[in-house]
Amino acid sequence: MFLAFSAKPIDDNLKKLVDEIEAQSLSLSVLAAREFRYSLRQTPVEVNIKEPRQFNVLEEFIIRAAIEFQPPPTEDELASVLGLDSVFIKTTTTTLRSLQTLSATSPLTVTPEGRSFYEKGSVPQPPYPIQINAITDPLSDKITFQSESLNETVINLPDLADFITIDHTIADIASLPLEAIQKSIQASGLALHVPEEGKIVTSYRVLASTQKIWRKISLFVIFDAIEDKLTIQIRNGKQILESASNWLEVLHTEGKISLQALCKLSTETINFEREAILKQKNTEIETRLENIRQKALEAAKKANDEVDNYKALGEAVQLRDGQISLAFSEVLNSAKSQILIYSPWVNQVVVNEKFLTLLQKLANRGVWILIGHGIARQLEDEDKPIPLEVEKKLRAIKTPDGLPSVQVFWLGDSHVKEVIVDKQIHLCGSHNWLSYRGDYLPRGESVYKVTIPHQVQEAYEFLANRFQNHAQKLWHNALENRDFQLAVESLCVWAALGMEDIALKEIQQNNWLELLPVWLNVALQGLRSKNIQADSASFKTALLLLSKVSLEEVFLELLQQGWRKVIGAIASHNPDAALNLLSDEVWAQFLRLNIVKKSDSPSGFILEHNT
Repeated sequence: MFLAFSAKPIDDNLKKLVDEIEAQSLSLSVLAAREFRYSLRQTPVEVNIKEPRQFNVLEEFIIRAAIEFQPPPTEDELASVLGLDSVFIKTTTTTLRSLQTLSATSPLTVTPEGRSFYEKGSVPQPPYPIQINAITDPLSDKITFQSESLNETVINLPDLADFITIDHTIADIASLPLEAIQKSIQASGLALHVPEEGKIVTSYRVLASTQKIWRKISLFVIFDAIEDKLTIQIRNGKQILESASNWLEVLHTEGKISLQALCKLSTETINFEREAILKQKNTEIETRLENIRQKALEAAKKANDEVDNYKALGEAVQLRDGQISLAFSEVLNSAKSQILIYSPWVNQVVVNEKFLTLLQKLANRGVWILIGHGIARQLEDEDKPIPLEVEKKLRAIKTPDGLPSVQVFWLGDSHVKEVIVDKQIHLCGSHNWLSYRGDYLPRGESVYKVTIPHQVQEAYEFLANRFQNHAQKLWHNALENRDFQLAVESLCVWAALGMEDIALKEIQQNNWLELLPVWLNVALQGLRSKNIQADSASFKTALLLLSKVSLEEVFLELLQQGWRKVIGAIASHNPDAALNLLSDEVWAQFLRLNIVKKSDSPSGFILEHNT
């Protein structure tokens, strides 16, 4: 039995936030939450900033004359040309020399810095000072800058430094190189050092001694029943301080901090809570999945009763622990055209070289793979986002024609763990398909392997709809920004869902003919897996678009290669279907666009490119 909420070591001010954390997922339980204070160091700093302004007409003319006139004029000669009193010219050149835009010599000579500013249409102004504050944070081990100073307030909370050794070594701000100050100011989001706009911090100085400032933070001990893992979080309000949290977890793993001292949480209490939570969570999951199984069997029985010549409609088989990973591997290997996976989390332990090799093998034989992930309602709220390196490796899986065979993206707001293969097999249960930590020890997990057609179809429609909605958003963004790469991703998601016709329709309606070679490569993957039939009406539609293509198109060579491969792939399955596509009108377009040679004939072309 769990400890009552009031019995847990949770500070009153944190109870609402604890509720929010646990509401993110049924698997999360906060075992302890406590407020502390810790000290920052604040140092007032003055920075000098130089930034440009637009040239006035006379300044621009003087600099232009100094650059373009041969030989360069003197002030008096330029005044004579313009019909102005030389006083006006000399006053302006004096200003330009003070800004190091003109050299001090005569005739007028533009400095390298002056040429640079002239190209940008601006001239530097004298540096001006601004006071900011350097904040040294021992938990993040960073120095940040902010415009407003932190107020010194009294915080009557335990000092975190009384429980954990914190390095309060004060960085000597005055000794830091200017480049380090510039980078820290940029990283802090202050628009004071913006080199691309000509705004430069040229120097700095410390104005006063460093001041100690107290800040309130919160410590949470959280148990994840799905991962069977204890985590420690440090938060500033709702914001998770990642570096500080990781540091505390390392200290805890190394036995250098005590949760008993920090938040009155003993090892015995943690173990007791862990067992109780796992028991309840597994019971909840088993109950839910048993309901799925019973509904599936009842529906199958009903269908059996209604059909005279009944054939087995499939089954819902329960798998446990070690059976799960074996079934997962077998089901993936059986894929012929399509795999849909939803896993709240994705990590490198599962997405290893063996798994990536399997996905590449599947891609080579025509299988598309869609992977959705995310549990939080907003991407920025994810506690365990997919590692960038893992996502990069998944996206590197290509079709034989160079298209991304694996599409992986955040959908969020779901705790389901599902795998659907070829609309025929549905795996669902408590197993985290792409984040199981890999120790392969029994954890009381269970999964159902469902092959009852209408149950699989129901699950497929729900998950496919989420992927389709994502593809539509990608396409709208691609159209709005004319982003070719986003458009390719949209086409590949549609292809994975067997919606190549929709992809072609969008290309046609938006006259984005540059995407036609991409669609042809999409179609090749479909022909490879036999997900697209050789006599599909989409090919006739695509051929009609050839009349809109000119010989000057930059994508013409790719289009030529694409149609040669597609006609050959169709011919390898159905030579008659390939020949039927090459009507007189189509053949004329093939000749015009140099897809075929003048000496070719439709039958000879098919024979030559039959793969």
